[in-house]
Amino acid sequence: MTPAEVKALPVRELPRLARDVRARILDVVGANGGHLASSLGAVELAIGLVRVFEPARDRIVWDVGHQAYAWKILTGRDGAFDTLRRLGGLSGFPNPEESPCDAFVSGHAGAALAAAQGMAAARDLKGGDAHVVAVVGEASLANGMALESLCALRSFKRLTLVLNDNAPAPAFGNAFFGALGLAYRGPVDGHDVSAVEKALEQARLCDGPVVLHVRTVKGRGYAPAEADPTAWHGVPPHAGNGVADAGRTWSGEFGRMLVDLGRKDPRVCAVTAAMPHGTGLVPFAQAFPDRFFDVGICEERAVTFAAGLAKAGMRPVVAIYSTFLQRAFDQIMHDVCILNLPVVFAVDRAGCVGADGRTHHGMFDIPMLRCLPNMSVLQPRDAASLGRMLAAAFAQGGPVAIRWPRGAPPPDGPEGPFAWGTAEQLSAPKAPVQLWALGDQVPKARAAAEILAGKGLAAGVVDARFVKPHDAALLACQRAAGMFIASLENGSVAGGFGEAIGADARFGWPDAFVGHGSAEELERAIGFTAQDVAQGVVAALGKAGG
Repeated sequence: MTPAEVKALPVRELPRLARDVRARILDVVGANGGHLASSLGAVELAIGLVRVFEPARDRIVWDVGHQAYAWKILTGRDGAFDTLRRLGGLSGFPNPEESPCDAFVSGHAGAALAAAQGMAAARDLKGGDAHVVAVVGEASLANGMALESLCALRSFKRLTLVLNDNAPAPAFGNAFFGALGLAYRGPVDGHDVSAVEKALEQARLCDGPVVLHVRTVKGRGYAPAEADPTAWHGVPPHAGNGVADAGRTWSGEFGRMLVDLGRKDPRVCAVTAAMPHGTGLVPFAQAFPDRFFDVGICEERAVTFAAGLAKAGMRPVVAIYSTFLQRAFDQIMHDVCILNLPVVFAVDRAGCVGADGRTHHGMFDIPMLRCLPNMSVLQPRDAASLGRMLAAAFAQGGPVAIRWPRGAPPPDGPEGPFAWGTAEQLSAPKAPVQLWALGDQVPKARAAAEILAGKGLAAGVVDARFVKPHDAALLACQRAAGMFIASLENGSVAGGFGEAIGADARFGWPDAFVGHGSAEELERAIGFTAQDVAQGVVAALGKAGG
């Protein structure tokens, strides 16, 4: 459906359009997985925005794009919507490369209002007349950058802040915005499409900035999602049969272990930035509510808050997805590492995350963290090794980051002695080729070694375990014996583990923003399968004259 077709519909047809859009979202997310509850809650809002504004000319900036599925459908992408989150298909988030109607990339919360202000300023400098709209959820509005932008909002013309408020009780109102000198309208029933359209039209006619407060319900129109929007926030393919049980996951194993550690040590605290379910911290929150802290969508605050806990004698664990930890780099450096504070970073969703794509891949935590003095970085290969690493991290006197990927850990296998800063030789210690693998890449290294054996080339496998400090002694012995060293990591090769150890061949994700699709499809696309690793080793040896 095109914006022109949406604008041409009579008002009486709009409720039917909303029902059809919801049905379309439910069908596609059922088949492909995706962010459901938020997008179901923003359907009428998307209809109103398309009807009142010119999507390809006016700048509509969605804060956290997982609420924008209806926007995609209504701006000419309904025909391709079945490809949502699939390799080569539509992104799960607004993407300016995908459509001129997507004003800005929107994968992380809190950025929309600042971006919208920049667009409004550029418009005025260039003499344009387009309107600019930032659609921001009430949870995102508490983000530091959003609040900073809010304080400056009254300086901008023809800019509307749509507060998409789906909290049980309003957290913001006229008194709050009025104190900032802002014109406030609402709250408006966000599921009354005529009321939404009328309110947006009034805001469009204002020359100054306007805050339009719209009240919506997450999961609107789908009873299970309305009843439990958290469970139906981001879902795997389910075909209408309910959210699948995720089973054993890295996050779940971490959460269970942290509860055990919390029972043993009353100093252990857990900190999250609005992701207690995704990071596995719900059991800890239930067991130790006084030692659990959810700071909201404020990763910077989470890190510095944890630094304060550590400075005062507690042992905090900050559990954050890798992609969101990027937002707190300065706080990690300045507030944790300079003071060498014992903060443990549980870096979830490290590496490729599949269908969420380039805004959510966790491919940059190794380059980001390993350059920081006092920081240690580890990666387990199974849940048993995660437990040993957590215990070892708490025994250290400084900052430690433990990273793991999305999904399920493999079955626990036998593990040799564990000492800080040491790798584990898993096979063929005297082989001329040694494959140093991090965590989830150990199975791939084993498979590549088997392929190489079939080519008549013996290869050993090393579970590196530590990115920093890496096992310099083992590496030096292998170098002295003339062995060829290859590295495998679920992260960026630029600035990554392979660079740290000076590997002769480095396998991982390229120096690029990787798109969306299944992890397996993406690995095949960039040449990161076991077969590719084996071929790459052979090719590198050939160039080296090995």
